Amino acid sequence: MQAIIVPGNGLLNTGQKRIAALAMALRLPLIHTSPENVAAGGFASYGVDIPDNYRRTATYIDKILKGAAPGNLPIEFPTKLLLVINLKIAKTLGIVVPPSLLNRADELIE
Repeated sequence: MQAIIVPGNGLLNTGQKRIAALAMALRLPLIHTSPENVAAGGFASYGVDIPDNYRRTATYIDKILKGAAPGNLPIEFPTKLLLVINLKIAKTLGIVVPPSLLNRADELIE
């Protein structure tokens, strides 16, 4: 099976509906980094939990405002990734999603 991986960037985000329509016409599933794009017609997304990152950023800002030197704070990487699957798109494209993947999903769109 073939699929299109759509990287997250502003240029592609503004054209999500058009990208989804073209991919659907070609019967190609779209894989995104953002759950919002799955709701707009993508098949699945796997990427950073943005709200969680904002919360973690707030703790950094709090430390800096309390006097910590930014250069002394450790570099942190995202620790929470979200898997979202659009079952409606899967059905339309004839994709059978294995139960193990369904159980792992953070969100299923029906």
